[in-house]
Amino acid sequence: QVQLVESGGGLVQAGGSLRLSCTVSGRTSSSERMGWFRQAPGKEREFVADINWSGRGTVYPDSVKGRFTLSRDNAKNTVFMQMNSLKPEDTAIYFCTAGPLIGPYAYWGQGTQVTVSS
Repeated sequence: QVQLVESGGGLVQAGGSLRLSCTVSGRTSSSERMGWFRQAPGKEREFVADINWSGRGTVYPDSVKGRFTLSRDNAKNTVFMQMNSLKPEDTAIYFCTAGPLIGPYAYWGQGTQVTVSS
């Protein structure tokens, strides 16, 4: 049993910044790989970022590369996503997910809303 709780969402104007966090409880060994997805109303879920246990291996799609940055504090069982230069198209519910080093994500948080105004 693993629980993920996201926080840090809110309303920000275009060009602003937010930092999301995701705290994991339960079997932290099941969170070797952490990821973020987002979903806007009427749209499909979109991959945003991925990070491994060491925090040194990260993956970003072109849509957020150079603007979003992941980091981990394993002592606190928390992953952070720093989001800079936010755009209105970044508006979505952001979901944290966790899984093994190899294989599909297995656990999901309930999401935190990010709204970027123009």
